[in-house]
Amino acid sequence: MYNIQKAVSRLDYAPKLKDIQVTDIQKGLGVFTPRPDKPVSFAALKETLKKAGYTLEAADITVLGTLARDDKGWTIAVQSSGQQFTLEGPNVEQALAGANSGSSVEITGDWKTIGAGRTAHEALAPSAAKAGAEVPASFPSFAKARFTQANLIFAEPLYSLCASDAVAPQAPIRVTSPGLTVYKGGAVTPRFYFIKQHLGVLEVNRQVLDLSVSYTPSPRVQLEVEIPFSRTAYDNKITSGSGIGIGNMIGWAKYRFFRKVKTYGDRQAALRVGMELPTGEKTAPTREQINVPAFVRQQLTPINGGLTPHFDVAFSQAGGRFIFGGNAELILRTERDGFRMGHEQRLSTDLEYVLPRDPHKPGGELFLILETTFVHRGSGRLNSMPVAGSGSTEYYLAPGLQYAARPQFVIEGSFQFPLVRNTGSMVLRTDRNLLLGVRYLF
Repeated sequence: MYNIQKAVSRLDYAPKLKDIQVTDIQKGLGVFTPRPDKPVSFAALKETLKKAGYTLEAADITVLGTLARDDKGWTIAVQSSGQQFTLEGPNVEQALAGANSGSSVEITGDWKTIGAGRTAHEALAPSAAKAGAEVPASFPSFAKARFTQANLIFAEPLYSLCASDAVAPQAPIRVTSPGLTVYKGGAVTPRFYFIKQHLGVLEVNRQVLDLSVSYTPSPRVQLEVEIPFSRTAYDNKITSGSGIGIGNMIGWAKYRFFRKVKTYGDRQAALRVGMELPTGEKTAPTREQINVPAFVRQQLTPINGGLTPHFDVAFSQAGGRFIFGGNAELILRTERDGFRMGHEQRLSTDLEYVLPRDPHKPGGELFLILETTFVHRGSGRLNSMPVAGSGSTEYYLAPGLQYAARPQFVIEGSFQFPLVRNTGSMVLRTDRNLLLGVRYLF
């Protein structure tokens, strides 16, 4: 819904963003009051929403203005903007019963743009059920537009955020969403991870702040930058210590190559490519600080290697209050100062159920989320040599919640734990991973 508001607000005649409302999320109804001093255009409104991923089927408009008649028929002129509307359709005479040229009237009806380019003009087909009434000439001019396409919301669904694209891009949390953030806008997403790992008697606790900023310059493309900050504390019952550092920065580009929208449903797929840059802290604890193998000590840094490409394909399908999605990701790691973890193949799924505060009005939705992640990691390297016992195969479950507190603000959290954990003797084992985060759309 925020994407609708954002799209409409870019029109010259649009009011402030907060004054553009979606009033019925199931029927796709919305309302806004254009600025009375600016000429309006149905064609411009339709095209603007189309670029943002919506289909505008119809719109009613209420116009207060001065009547005029010539050999072509009746027109109504809005004094403050100077714009004229041609009155058309079978109900014109009924709507104007008793009114004369020069009268000030208020008329509601179907709004269209007739023609294109310099010959384009706005037309209004009065509704028989809402005949215009003559009003005092001193009454201030105004106009109200209402768009009523049943598929309007689901062209950029509330349930898929997509995220995304939803109220904003919302669920899923850990699984890649094929949805985009706000068209010609984006999102700021800080996330906190609290991770507990172990290997024998060695215990490791990590606190990670992952900050991502995304921007959507087109209806198909999203750009994103992700920067992690990490604190790692370790203890092997003999010695202990901690370290703080920045992790490897990742730049992402997502391309949504498929989308099919239907009433109360949406299917979409996207390809995401990322490049992990060797920007993170690479200095590992020394053997004097913690007496464990060198490959294990390297895992106590915020990085898993050097320059690393990521390739990710994601899909989701929404129907009613249920959403299902998943993604497959390939990570090809390179060495940094002779160290890297193994290449990774990841397969994740996402199942969601939406609890609306009001099934007809957007806002206040609670997403019940269940995500799974399968990870296979090959052998790592140290000093350009393969390390025995550095591979792993793991399967995680992560129940979570997401709450759309406001159209631009989402609170989220999930708790990930292992169901299957087949790790080598040189790999830290993850016991739990708590994620807490927020998303703010701009």
